[in-house]
Amino acid sequence: MEEQLEVIATSYDRAIDLGRQGVDQYANLPKSITNHPYFPLFQKMQQEENLSDSGRNEIVSFLKPEKGMNFIDLGCCLNFMFRGYQNWDSTYYGVDISPKTIELLKEYIARHDLPVGSLYCGSMHQTPYSDHFFDIGCCIGSLEYFEKEFVEKVMDEIARIMKPGGKFVLDIPHMGTPEFEITAQIEEYLGRKDRFNLLMNEFEDLINSRFAIEKRENVGPMLQYFLICL
Repeated sequence: MEEQLEVIATSYDRAIDLGRQGVDQYANLPKSITNHPYFPLFQKMQQEENLSDSGRNEIVSFLKPEKGMNFIDLGCCLNFMFRGYQNWDSTYYGVDISPKTIELLKEYIARHDLPVGSLYCGSMHQTPYSDHFFDIGCCIGSLEYFEKEFVEKVMDEIARIMKPGGKFVLDIPHMGTPEFEITAQIEEYLGRKDRFNLLMNEFEDLINSRFAIEKRENVGPMLQYFLICL
């Protein structure tokens, strides 16, 4: 688990470095990927921005962020910059394993003088927040990198830091679909192999003692869950 966390941190640190240089990691994929019969699906998903969509209207409509609410973004990446979260009335808290991601977010927040609760560089299975601190939250595009043992720890942590009745949105791979197959190949090429090993019903069995599933939606290569914390 620790090794995989380091792999993911290193991969996203590299992505930040390349992004600062204006390099698009997806622009020069190898022919083994671009010639794959499912690659046009990936291109379509890129155009529609639904590879791992943290900014869907369905998320904000479900969470209904309001002033006075604390919002936790686990595996936050650059959602605060690019997915509209900086415009929400709720107070933003971000957690990410990549030091360079957190560094860039802090630069952005300081440059624009934006209010946030905190940004924490660390694993989403062990956060520094007190019990039942958050009203709303999400974890998008992160669980696919980890196996069952780690996923269970993350779900326990979510249940710990969320208020009863709090709303949470997360996604897991839609295993067996062409969209996920091509996306997983690209993720592995970028140095962050997907290791998720739970089928949909296994994941739902894992969470059903802590969360009520309000709805489940197909979003490109992922299944997006809208949960109520029990």
